[in-house]
Amino acid sequence: MKEILFSIPILFYSPLLLAGVTDVFKDEHGETNWQHLANWSSGTLIILLSIVVVNLAITRRKAHRANRALEAIRNDLELRVQERTATLEEANQKLTDTNRLLEEEVAQHVITSRRLSASESYIKNILTSMPLMLIGLDKEGHITQWNKRAQEVSGSSAEEVMGRNLWEVYPVITISPEQVNQAIHNDETLTIKHSQRGRYHYDITIYPLREQVETGVVILVDDVTKTVHAENALIQRDKMSSMGELAATMAQDIDAPLQAIFKDLQVYQNMLSSGTLTVNSDKGDKEANKLNELLVDAAEQGRYVASIVANLLAFARSRSDEKQLASVPEIMDHALKLAGEMLSVPSKLRFTDIVIEKDYEENLPQIHCYVLELQQVFISLFRHALGQMSGSGRTPTISIRIMECYEALWIQIQHNGVGLSSEEQRHIFEPYFSDIQSNDEYDVGKRLSFSHFIITDHHQGEMAVTSDVDVGSTFHMQLPIK
Repeated sequence: MKEILFSIPILFYSPLLLAGVTDVFKDEHGETNWQHLANWSSGTLIILLSIVVVNLAITRRKAHRANRALEAIRNDLELRVQERTATLEEANQKLTDTNRLLEEEVAQHVITSRRLSASESYIKNILTSMPLMLIGLDKEGHITQWNKRAQEVSGSSAEEVMGRNLWEVYPVITISPEQVNQAIHNDETLTIKHSQRGRYHYDITIYPLREQVETGVVILVDDVTKTVHAENALIQRDKMSSMGELAATMAQDIDAPLQAIFKDLQVYQNMLSSGTLTVNSDKGDKEANKLNELLVDAAEQGRYVASIVANLLAFARSRSDEKQLASVPEIMDHALKLAGEMLSVPSKLRFTDIVIEKDYEENLPQIHCYVLELQQVFISLFRHALGQMSGSGRTPTISIRIMECYEALWIQIQHNGVGLSSEEQRHIFEPYFSDIQSNDEYDVGKRLSFSHFIITDHHQGEMAVTSDVDVGSTFHMQLPIK
């Protein structure tokens, strides 16, 4: 375009074109027609200006396109710069986070190392301070652990025995290699009790180390001599307590009929010594009748004694390792029958004089129990009721209720005699035993520890008492059906 615009003036000033143009602008007289020339010049100028304007427009359009291309390039560059900047910032942030995580991990490793060190020291102190002998062995029987108690008992330090065979450095230990191999082979804990009666008792435990790189065992030797002696002493004390309670109970039961027999015999002896017993007279008949009454009463009291002794012997022989399936109402009825034959108090109140009210739920299931032990419990409760009813001023009554509730048999024995005080309720199930001799007479009706022991320990049941001094007492028992 520029070449065209520059070539137009040259054409105007060329001699040929100038000569032709000058001829065009002359009139018929040969003179220059300035009006026509002016019109032609203005038209030419307009054309040139139009060409220039068009050229400017085209140039502007090209410039606009170039500017837009430049703008797009600049925007693209700015976008790329932003992306690169964001990438760099993200990389820097990741690097910062990574450094922070590394620092935290290093700090955590430091803390973990300290904790591991503290735990190792703590476990070492525990093993060292254990009152039990602790011996660690590998599968070859070489010692890997030897605590302070093992050093004291064996007399050998850990430095002397570590890595050596156990039975070489401590041949008197009561554990054989076969037992250690058995624990390792079966992968189960082996417990051994070793004792010499009257001297020492040891509980030895051998348990294998599981999930370890090297197979081995740990041996714990616990000296339980003092514990066994204390337990034996406690067992003997409980036995003495139970025997004392039973002996006192049986003594009281037997004493009443024996005293009646002695009294009858004394009266008979007095009659013989006084010579009042005569024959063939009204007085002699009366004395003979009285003598007959005394002998009948003595015979009856003798039957009471025989019944008590027979019940005691049956109870002593009744204990077995297996329970029997029995009906509790039947046991209760038999206990009532025995109580009628055995129980009385010095005031002449007999068990047969008591009103018995029974309320048994129908279709009660049988339970596994020790029959004669439950019978003894019921007799003990009847004996307690009989002792509390003497002199109460009310018609002596015992109410018995048996029912099923919550997979258990609930038994209630209630009497309307003198109730128990709060102090007596707290101690009625405690054992009666004392090393201190006392002149005070022991009332066997005040303690029922043996009955409580039979219900709670032998039958895994529950026993409790509720009482009011002015109303009476109720004994509650719960026996599991299954």
